[in-house]
Amino acid sequence: MASSRFAPLQRLVISVAVLASFVTFLDGTVVTVALPAISRELGGGITTQQWVVDAYLITLSALILLAGSLSDAYGRVLVMRVGLIAFGVASIAVAAAPDPLVLIIARAAQGAAGALLVPSSLALITATMRSDVQARAIGVWTAFTTGAQLVGPLLGGLFVDFLSWRFVFLINVLPIGVTLLLLARLKLNERPSGVRVDWVSGILCAVGLGAVVFALIEQPNLGWGSPAIWLPGVVGAALFALFLVRQQRSAAPLMPLSLFRVRDFAWGNLATLFVYAALSLNGFVIGVYLQQGAGLSATAAGLASLPMTILMILLSSRAGSWAGRFGPRIFMTVGPLVMAAGAVLLLLVAEDFDYWWQVLPAMIVMGLGLSLTVAPLTSAILGAIDESRSGIASAVNNAVSRVAGLLVVAMLSTIIGGTLDLGGFHNATWVTAALLVLGGVVSWIGIRRNPAEEEPAPAADAADR
Repeated sequence: MASSRFAPLQRLVISVAVLASFVTFLDGTVVTVALPAISRELGGGITTQQWVVDAYLITLSALILLAGSLSDAYGRVLVMRVGLIAFGVASIAVAAAPDPLVLIIARAAQGAAGALLVPSSLALITATMRSDVQARAIGVWTAFTTGAQLVGPLLGGLFVDFLSWRFVFLINVLPIGVTLLLLARLKLNERPSGVRVDWVSGILCAVGLGAVVFALIEQPNLGWGSPAIWLPGVVGAALFALFLVRQQRSAAPLMPLSLFRVRDFAWGNLATLFVYAALSLNGFVIGVYLQQGAGLSATAAGLASLPMTILMILLSSRAGSWAGRFGPRIFMTVGPLVMAAGAVLLLLVAEDFDYWWQVLPAMIVMGLGLSLTVAPLTSAILGAIDESRSGIASAVNNAVSRVAGLLVVAMLSTIIGGTLDLGGFHNATWVTAALLVLGGVVSWIGIRRNPAEEEPAPAADAADR
């Protein structure tokens, strides 16, 4: 899986990191083409579809910060092993769900287990490799994990059409088993560090985000005037604000705000917010509209994004290497702008649907832009932070990307105008393009890191690097 340019231990670390993250990213997107089938069997319409996606993202986003601290405190390998086992159990529960409520609860449990996997897996790379080797490793990790996100709809479509949507959630069993075997071979000198874990902050973050998302999803059904909407929204926002205040005052914060004094980390995460919000919105509407609006089968809808997957696998590692040599700024600027151009091409989609002329060109252009963006973005953000804080830095960045997807899916009804018809699809396309342009502009303004000319750390911030 890893390139021969890496040492044996590095190849093993990359393989473990890729597989552990693979199941999390795969399950975040494999569900998109299964949503119409789930809705047909269990009921609930677009609201159920939103909750199936966001229940997973709420716990994944909110607990990933806590998981980053656990990774630094108790070791990446232990946290990853617990996460893998829990994810497998939760996946079986999702597949067996008899009604929407059980399905949504099981998806939330799945997201909580996934939160243990992403920061610990990427932290393995940042803790064992530095400089251009780390950049190349992150490129490999990015190619496969982003590929998992993109190939997910295809796998989901095949299972929906030829078996059942329930089998979509059992795809994880094989990679989880292989990863556990590889973990047994990975001998790292990891000991509990004694770092204090702030459980109260984890609860504040999870409940705060969950309440806000509840308000956003249910608002089209009940209206902002309903106490069942504005009360959770206000309480959730207050709890999340309290979480941020606690991070500023805590001796062991889940999200050290001092990290954001590092320029590339702060601006890179802002770019992440816009880019991943766009990717989540695009993935959702493509997976659902091509079935419900254009009349494609689940498999055909999943195949729609295959060109992006192929381009990511072919180009992402190379883009990571280029970013290690020339700095990430140009790639993080040009990549999102290219993706935005691809998103605009989706405006060609019409009532008289033709995939080859209306969707394929957009997928190719977006795949090229995505390949240029993701590895340099990840490398810029994590390369700016010292190895001793790699777990929490990875967790913060992944939390930002998941929260971006969480919020944009929660706001879906507002974005599309209530119905995912052709007009709603075009509305989502414009919003996707706008978010990507913002991601490119933010990167150009904020990113400064260059391997040939590093910024000296200010004395006050030296401890944060």
